[in-house]
Amino acid sequence: MTNISYNAPEVMRLKNKQMKIARVERDLSQEQLAALVGVTRQTIGMIESGNYNPTLNLCIAICKALGKTLDELYWRDEE
Repeated sequence: MTNISYNAPEVMRLKNKQMKIARVERDLSQEQLAALVGVTRQTIGMIESGNYNPTLNLCIAICKALGKTLDELYWRDEE
C-alpha cells in the first residue's frame, strides 16, 4: 500500500505558478487580468502568492481570460 501525503500549501503554490505563467504568456499584468475577470489586482496577486483560494466561478473566469482549461491551470498530476 502506498502512502500518499497531501501537502496543500505545496499544491497551491504549483497551481498559482501555472496561473502566473499563463498570465505572463498572454502578456497581461495582474491589473489587466483582474479587469477581465471582475476582481481587483490585489485579488489576483493574492491568488498568485497562495494567500487566497478562488471560488470555482473565479477559476473558470480566469481560465477563459487566459485561454486555458481548468485542468491546465488547477490540476496537478501525481507523479
